[in-house]
Amino acid sequence: MPLTGGDIRLDHSHDGRVATLTIDHGRYNIITMGMRQAMQDRFTEIDADANVHVVVIRAEGEHFTSGGDIAGFMEVEAVDLTDLGQNITAPARSPKPVVVAIDGYCFGVGLELALSADIRIATDRSRFALPEMKLGMIPGSGGTQRLARLIGLSRAKYHILTGERITGQQALDWGLTAHSCADGEGLDKKVDEVVDMLLGYSPIALRTAKEVLDRGVDGPLYTGIELERKAYAMLRASHDFAEGVAAFGEKRAPKFRGR
Repeated sequence: MPLTGGDIRLDHSHDGRVATLTIDHGRYNIITMGMRQAMQDRFTEIDADANVHVVVIRAEGEHFTSGGDIAGFMEVEAVDLTDLGQNITAPARSPKPVVVAIDGYCFGVGLELALSADIRIATDRSRFALPEMKLGMIPGSGGTQRLARLIGLSRAKYHILTGERITGQQALDWGLTAHSCADGEGLDKKVDEVVDMLLGYSPIALRTAKEVLDRGVDGPLYTGIELERKAYAMLRASHDFAEGVAAFGEKRAPKFRGR
């Protein structure tokens, strides 16, 4: 029987400028089909809210998530699974920077969710895996493609074909995560530091940088550079760039407006 319950809570802080999504479903935070759809619904709401500048994804308890509801997949028609990756990978399509706080297990669909975000911060005890091979299946929400692009084809093949876990130190060394903290308290502190840093920057510059990186990295170098040049020229005409230059000259903090 497929699991029921669970929630993707949405909270706002920093005068509404930070949207925090919290995975909440028991000790291991197993992600049900309903929770997958809830993640997409939450991002639809967040993306439409111009006041939100930064998104944080975290989890309740000791584990980010041990993965998806395995039994639930048997209740879904095979043809419907072709669009499986559209809901849990909503962070990749969001124009806002998405930071993920990872502690404990980050397996299966949980890792695919984290891979679709922009900045991954974890703890030393975190463990990452795409164990679908043990079920006679492969990752189906972008895991094969995004992991290979982050840690290299050889490492991705090894860990996907064997299902072997990636340690917190390996994840940091290989570029899967941007920072590793000693414990959950350190994780919360580091995430707060990164969020505060992002809130101090121009929303339009952050959005443009994310788009240029995501769209340019998989194309030819000259295409990415051309995209970068055009984006740079576009930002040259923005209020925020003029404000940033003025603030630099006047030795004060800039007041960005996101336009």
